[in-house]
Amino acid sequence: MSAGEEDPTPLLELRGRGIVPGVVEAEALVTHDPISGFGGIDVATGTVIEPRHELFGQCFTGKVLVFPGAKGSSGWSGYFQSTRLMGTAPAAMVFDVLTTKAVLGAIVTRVPTVVEAVPAPLESIRTGDLVRVDGDAGIVTILRRATSPSA
Repeated sequence: MSAGEEDPTPLLELRGRGIVPGVVEAEALVTHDPISGFGGIDVATGTVIEPRHELFGQCFTGKVLVFPGAKGSSGWSGYFQSTRLMGTAPAAMVFDVLTTKAVLGAIVTRVPTVVEAVPAPLESIRTGDLVRVDGDAGIVTILRRATSPSA
């Protein structure tokens, strides 16, 4: 490998269940808090607006959203579908807790989604890491670590 080239070797591979097909590489945005659709996100901007949420004020548009799962009403899926329609959706989703509202939300958002991966995504992936989500194979790969631990 010559100077200036990045090492193509993946840092870590997580294996789970693919829910929505497709492959995407993007920066991760990680939260240990479940996300509420109704009242928790601004669909026009792709921003978390729930006041007590760990990601309050942060935008998930174009990022791999790594989170425990959905909370709140069955309207969750409608709000995430609206992010797709408005062009503010995450690039992909990775979550742990398999519920009908989270799965339906991933399906209508139409972004690659992997669930129930091991090792645990919330313990393995950090905000700012470059990850590949392969919804076809059910694999999440950490390609590059964030430049700073607080990214």
